[in-house]
Amino acid sequence: MKPFNLIAFLLFLAGAVWALTRSEPTVREIQKAYFSAVSPFLKSGSALETRARTFLDEVRHSKELEAELEVVSGEVGRLRIIETRIRDLEKENAQMRHALEFKKATQFDVVAALVTRRQPTTWWQTAEIDAGQERGIGTQFPVLSNEGLVGKIDWTDKGRSSVLLLTDEKCQVSAKVEGTPEVGILSGQRGQFMGKPLLRLKFLSKNAELRPGQRVFTTGRGGIFQPNILLGTIESVEKGAMDSEALVRPSVNFADLGTVFVVLARES
Repeated sequence: MKPFNLIAFLLFLAGAVWALTRSEPTVREIQKAYFSAVSPFLKSGSALETRARTFLDEVRHSKELEAELEVVSGEVGRLRIIETRIRDLEKENAQMRHALEFKKATQFDVVAALVTRRQPTTWWQTAEIDAGQERGIGTQFPVLSNEGLVGKIDWTDKGRSSVLLLTDEKCQVSAKVEGTPEVGILSGQRGQFMGKPLLRLKFLSKNAELRPGQRVFTTGRGGIFQPNILLGTIESVEKGAMDSEALVRPSVNFADLGTVFVVLARES
């Protein structure tokens, strides 16, 4: 044992012997002084132990909450997937109801089809549908929706066809303005990439008296489109030196095409 430790031990032993050989009141005074001295340390230790236990309980509770939160998050994710699927089914159901109602109400012999593909670069020009030659569809057949004219069949194959949309400048339709003698050629406009596209009605009379909101229909001329199919409504009129032109807002929502109808035969 080192000398310093030996000296400390001997001093402690001597102090203990001295304390134990004192009278009982003296021993009690020594005990009282000792406990008074160590009492703050005991209280501090007890408080530290309480805080430590509280902290451990909070950590344990936090882990339990984290596990419960993970379970709840998983359930919320599954519910969102189910909700999305329900909305998709509701949309499909609504489209099917509209299709049945349209087929019952229309005077044309039509085949219902779904728009299955659209290219971002030709969004306002073409759309692909899931019906083709096996259902009697041929080129130049008109394509409708329950809102009006969509366009015409551009090419067809087994099980699919391409629709040239009314918003394409190559799709030209003989059109008339409701309640007026005005007749012109309606077509899409080049370079429409943002928002909802407008159509252009050309070759109107020089002094065409038109107002916004008037409806525009097919005339039936040209042998492709049946007469009196809704095309849109007048948006504005531009008068020129020789004739007038009008901007027409399409009746069909070309930004969201779902179910369409290909006309197989002309009105009987």
